[in-house]
Parts: sequence; structure tokens; C-alpha cells
Amino acid sequence: MSPDPAPRPTAPAPEQGTQCRLVLVRHAKAVRKSRPIDDFERPLRRRGRADAPRTGRWLADTGLRCDLVLCSPAIRTRQTWQLAAPALRDPPPVVYDERIYDAAPGVLAAVLAEREPDIGCLLLVGHNPGVHELAAGLCGSGSPDLLERLAAGFPTSGVAVVDVPGGWEELVPGSGTLTAFWSPAH
Repeated sequence: MSPDPAPRPTAPAPEQGTQCRLVLVRHAKAVRKSRPIDDFERPLRRRGRADAPRTGRWLADTGLRCDLVLCSPAIRTRQTWQLAAPALRDPPPVVYDERIYDAAPGVLAAVLAEREPDIGCLLLVGHNPGVHELAAGLCGSGSPDLLERLAAGFPTSGVAVVDVPGGWEELVPGSGTLTAFWSPAH
């Protein structure tokens, strides 16, 4: 998948209470599943350790200013955020939530619904297939190219930026607008 150098969220952060911005990040490339390592404990492989900072630089270059990060506590998601965050001028606080690990989209939406209404932009670092299914389910509009690329898959270190109307407790399938979709080129 090629990187997305052009389509970036160009609108200012959504006004609080009227629209929210959800930034979904899939963890970077991790070592393969194997018997001696529990899935939760899988660390990033060399490519993942190189791609995660690139994800952070892309986030910084877009000018996105997130209020909070929700992150799965699995090793690979923690490492992804820890390697991406230094690229940001003012990294937001992070909450590690066990429910995000290997979660279905409905669980992810329930975790998001618990957020305070004053959080206008939230970044979630998670796993596939849940992150991809959540993004695909929320995005009812956006540029046809971006929607097509999202439908094709959500690569490791990838980022989807979705603007959704209403507050976090009002996430409705198809109500979101995909404003950006990016992943590192390989």
C-alpha cells in the first residue's frame, strides 16, 4: 500500500459537543505468533520499530491535536505509541485499557462512548480486525479513493482519521466521514 501524502485532515479540530474526531492507529508490525510467546507479549519487529516513528511524524505533520490516547496494553501497541509519541510537539495523555486488546468494533465503540464530552479529538491505538471493522463501519462518507483504500484493508502502522457527528456516546454506523487514511510505504 502506498503512503497517503496528500489527503490530510485540513479542517480544524471539530467543535466540542457537535462533532468528534477519531484517529485510529493500528499497531506497527509485530513478530509472528509463536508458541513460546503469548500473543499479548509479542513485541514489534524491526520493520515495526522503523514504521511507528513514521506514523508519529505523519500525525505531527498533519497538525492533529488529540486530547487523549486510548491504547491497548499489549506490548506491540504500547511500543507503537511509545515510538510514535516523541514526534508530537505536545503528546496527549495516554490511558491503557485492557478492553481494547483484540476487541470487536462494538467493544471499541463502548469504550469510546465512556469518554467525556469535552474530548474533541481522540486517538485509539489498537488491533485488527477490530480497528479496521470500526473504521469501515463508521465511515459512511469521504472521498471515494480513501473509502476504497480503507475497504481494502488497514495495514500495520496505518492511520484513519474519522470525523463523527455528535458526542462519543452517539457513534452511529455510517455516520462518520473518512478525512484521511495513511500508512507507511514499503
